[in-house]
Amino acid sequence: MGHPVTTNPIIIMVINMTIVFVVLIALSFVIRLIHVIDPTGKKKPEAKVAPKAAPKKAAPAAAAAPKVDNNVNIAVIAAAVAAYGAGYKIVTVRPIEQTNWKVGGRAVALQNTVC
Repeated sequence: MGHPVTTNPIIIMVINMTIVFVVLIALSFVIRLIHVIDPTGKKKPEAKVAPKAAPKKAAPAAAAAPKVDNNVNIAVIAAAVAAYGAGYKIVTVRPIEQTNWKVGGRAVALQNTVC
């Protein structure tokens, strides 16, 4: 038992990779089984046959989110670029998405670049 079965590194690699992929496939089956027998999953509601109701009227446009006028922001950006004086030209101005991760990343980037 003290002697190794083989010292060939290729055979050892094949054995180790086989073990790894067999375990990964087994874990995949376990995860699929959990999804099938999940007792906490949402139950599908029973289909109820209800009489047809009159269609609801659409909400008025005033109830939608108010449109923001970005002309002032664009003017400020254009003035800042013009004040820089490097001959840059503004081609487009688009709003950026404001997610917490992106805002945090921008804040960290600004802290690292501004001394």
